[in-house]
This record gives sequence, C-alpha cells and structure tokens, in this order.
Amino acid sequence: MASSQPPPAPLDARFDQLLSALTVGIITLDKRGHVSSANAAAADMFELGAREPIGRALIELVPSFVLDQRAREAVGGRSWRGQVPLTATHTTRMLTVTALPVEGGGGAILIASDETRLHELERNRHDFVSSVSHELRTPLSSINLMIETILSTGFDPDALEMFLPRVKHEVDRMVHLVEDLLDLARAEAGRLRLRREVVNLASVAANILKTFEPKAQQLGVSLVQQGGDAQIDGDPDRLAQVVVNLVDNALRHTPAGGTVTLEVAPSEGASTLVVRDTGAGIPYNDLPRIFERFYVVDRSRSRESAGTGLGLSIVKQIVEAHGGTVTADSEFGLGATFRCVFPSARSALREPR
Repeated sequence: MASSQPPPAPLDARFDQLLSALTVGIITLDKRGHVSSANAAAADMFELGAREPIGRALIELVPSFVLDQRAREAVGGRSWRGQVPLTATHTTRMLTVTALPVEGGGGAILIASDETRLHELERNRHDFVSSVSHELRTPLSSINLMIETILSTGFDPDALEMFLPRVKHEVDRMVHLVEDLLDLARAEAGRLRLRREVVNLASVAANILKTFEPKAQQLGVSLVQQGGDAQIDGDPDRLAQVVVNLVDNALRHTPAGGTVTLEVAPSEGASTLVVRDTGAGIPYNDLPRIFERFYVVDRSRSRESAGTGLGLSIVKQIVEAHGGTVTADSEFGLGATFRCVFPSARSALREPR
C-alpha cells in the first residue's frame, strides 16, 4: 500500500525554515565577504529594514568597522567571538557576535545575539552596589568619628550633648534607607503586598499635607490642595507613601516663597493625583532617568538635602502595583509636575499581589 504521508521537504527548505525560526541573528557571507543570506532575527537586530541585503558588502548594511573587520578575518579563515557595540536608531545595542569561517574557503557565518538587556542589568547591578556602599559608608564614617570623639573626651557632657543627637540622626537616616531598599526590592520582585480597600485619594492627600505643614512653614513654602474626592481601590498606607515621597521631593526643591500644589481629580475610569512645585525644575536630559534608583538630579546638593534617590523609584513601583502609571514633566527653571493616574474604584483592577 502506498504511503499517504507527503514527501519530506528538501533539505535547503528545512534549513531556511530553521534559520527563520531562530531568535539569534544569522548572516552568511560568500568568499568575497558579501552577504549571501540573513534571517529575520538578523534583519531586526541590525535594522536592515526594507533594504535587500543579498549581494551587498556587510559594511554597507551595518555601519560597524569592528564587525566588518572580524567578518573579513572569518572569510580569511580566522574565527572570532566577542562583543560589538552597535549604534541603532534610538539607542546603542550590545551584541555578542561569533564569526566562523566556512570550510574550504567558502565564506563565513556570523551568529549574533542581542545582550543589551543583560549588559544593562550588569551595569545597574554595579551602580546599585556602588550607590548602596556610598550611602552607607558616609553616615557610618560620620558616626564612627563622632563616637571616637566622645570616647576621647571621657564622655564629656558638652561632647555628648553635641554629638549624640547627630549620631541618632545618622542612624535614623540609615534605617530609613534600609527600609526604602527593602520596599523597593519587594516591589521589583513582585512581592509588594497591597491591603486593598476603597480609598479616597483626596482624604489621603489632606492628611499627609497636614503633617508637612510645619516643615513647609519652616521652609517658607505654601502648601495648596485642589480638586475633589476620587475613589480608587488601593492600599491606604502605600498610597500615603506615594504622597509623602512626592510632597517631600517637591518641598526639597522649592525655594522660599514658592508653592507646592497637590491636586486630586476624578475622570472617566481613572483618578489622577498631581503634585506640582514652583522650584528649579528638572533638566530635559534628566527626565527619562528621574525614576531610577539613586538617581539625583542636582548632584551639587548635599546628600541630606537631596534625599537618598530612592523615593521616586518607590513611587513608581507602588503606583504600578496599583495598576496605574506615573509620569514627570518639567521645564527647567519653572518647576516640575508629577502625575499619577490610577484606575478608579472597581475598574481595571490588577490582581492583588
């Protein structure tokens, strides 16, 4: 009985199908170093677009002298593997490229994988460790110096009166830093627990503003609340943390005579919390990084006045855990505006974590 199964596809067809399915970029070069094939992943990775790559020199398609040199060496019989930075349309990608010669002098094969994300994670890890070390080393060195001074004076009452309050202040700062780090770690790991209930954002904002009134008066800054009631499903303590961080950030960057305005407004399917100040504003180049951990815009400020650089990162994580979004807008010299948009009560809710 004749078999009813279709005949197997030709080897070349199956090979082309395999190349198309791969997530790594594959480019083959002929013995002249011209492109003889490129799979879909390579076309995307090297941003070939609608350009026809077949028969063209690699340097025409990919503006990288390093890649072109390594490809020529592979065509000549020398293999290579390493990282190649590639400037794309919007950013710089970090590619790991393997260049292999084809036996018999028949050209070369380039295998490329995009490791930009891994590169960024490694850089962020390094920056994070460096920042945490700096944040802890500074107060610890200060505490150690003050304690040594107290001990060297034989517990002199004047030395105790001068240094003990400062020691406590530095310890409180470190405790606050560690608590912020724990909150941020839980949020980024998806383990930020929310105790959801129907919350009036306006009431949360009003209570927080009352606690900041003494500090605002001391700084000579006016606090203003606008808008009306807005109900959302959320954790009142975490939402209070959002307001505290945003208002504290605004006060620290608003000079005497300025104003910090907090506005709560309901809209169709959403509720908006806006904190606006009349401070120095945020430079345009800093805006995209304003929610990064430990990122401080004005590095000329002392660490005490500038904060730990974690507050806005925590705001972003809490808002997103509630299914919302947070954005920053500013014109340098004319203040900054932070806008948090939450789903209104019982609409577009995310599952509790």
